Amino acid sequence: MNSKRLFIVGALFFTLTGMNAKNKTQIIAHRGYWDTEGSAQNSIAALIKADNIQVYGSELDVWLSSDGVPMVNHDATTPEHKLVLEKTTAAQLKQEKLANGENLPTLEEYLQKGKECKHSKLIIELKPHSSKEREDSLTVKVLAMVKKFKMENKVEYISFSLNAVKELIRLAPKAKVYYLSGSLSPKELKEIGCAGLDYNLGVMKKNENWFDEAKKYGLKVNVWTVNKKEDIQYLIDKGADFITTNDPLLGLEMVK
Repeated sequence: MNSKRLFIVGALFFTLTGMNAKNKTQIIAHRGYWDTEGSAQNSIAALIKADNIQVYGSELDVWLSSDGVPMVNHDATTPEHKLVLEKTTAAQLKQEKLANGENLPTLEEYLQKGKECKHSKLIIELKPHSSKEREDSLTVKVLAMVKKFKMENKVEYISFSLNAVKELIRLAPKAKVYYLSGSLSPKELKEIGCAGLDYNLGVMKKNENWFDEAKKYGLKVNVWTVNKKEDIQYLIDKGADFITTNDPLLGLEMVK
């Protein structure tokens, strides 16, 4: 084989290798890497542990307290005393304990630690609230806080609220925003400016054409919450860009 042909073959190999790396399915830890010793859902420990195992992203959920402070928690009520986040002050909420003994974190505390993460982005879910006004206020405050910490490139956004999705896109058109509900086609998501879809596994299995349709419109595909080996493999085979899972170690092993 002459030197010219060797050069061409070598260039093709590195091109294909780069494409494979770029197109590799990546893993997002659902509520952080919480199913491990010393951790808890949406805890700062879960974020640190997610970064330590080098997942693409660590997902977290954000609510607005009664006095307008973004707080990190999944449910509408706190884990310990079942306080309603929207009806409780931040001072009271910060006294609530998580399963690992941490206090319920504010988004500001989460971002401070997230800024130190070397590997994982923060995937911030804005929860649907009791009114459009509260959702709009939460959106403004979250974006302002991310800007304050200069973390625009380390944060992506998701929401079940179409109002929150549209507000995020309107106020931060360069941000990566994904819709969770499963009710809009890739074409419709493209029209409103989403970066992609972030749908439940069952939704994607019922609409398998959406994998290819998303690629057609230049959208990313994330699927949640996928914990079984066979389902993770199904999504890898389908070319999903991201898989959100409660078992990030299994996910990482399978996408190697």
